Amino acid sequence: MTESSGPALVVGLGNPGPEYERTRHNVGFLVADVLAERVGGRFAVHKKSGADLLQARLDGRQILIAKPRTYMNLSGRPVAALAKFFSVPADQVIVVHDELDLPFGTLRLKQGGGEGGHNGLRSISQALTTKEYLRTRIGIGRPPGRQDPADYVLKAFSGPERKEVPVIVEQAADAVEMLLKVGLEAAQNSLH
Repeated sequence: MTESSGPALVVGLGNPGPEYERTRHNVGFLVADVLAERVGGRFAVHKKSGADLLQARLDGRQILIAKPRTYMNLSGRPVAALAKFFSVPADQVIVVHDELDLPFGTLRLKQGGGEGGHNGLRSISQALTTKEYLRTRIGIGRPPGRQDPADYVLKAFSGPERKEVPVIVEQAADAVEMLLKVGLEAAQNSLH
């Protein structure tokens, strides 16, 4: 991520509706909510994109925080619509999402790369026609035994995990803010 004075778009991924609220797949929404609290803003529906959107400033820079109102596997359309509407280049889009391939609670920042079977990322890559957007990856671990990953991500966090989620979400929000302030390489160096 290059230093930029233009707007940045932070997208928390999740599924709409109360039945999904506390599931592993919705950890991106939780981070978006924390960022919204920190800037003292409220989400409003952005009709042109089909996302809940909050516009704020961080260190004088315009920051757009979004939660697509579509299901996870259709996240690309609202993300691309917001990027186009606000003229945000792909390398200034930060997608916050759950990651099966990282141990629970692990945070990683990266740009580009594969989607690892994550349908939300696949949809965004197709809609933006690039994989070169930034990702804040939040480890949720692999499902136990032979549980289907698709079922696992839609389940609520376990009791012990639930106690840790608020701290992890705050740390992920810190990572997003650091990414916005200092860029990818410096943020990775201090986080990893």
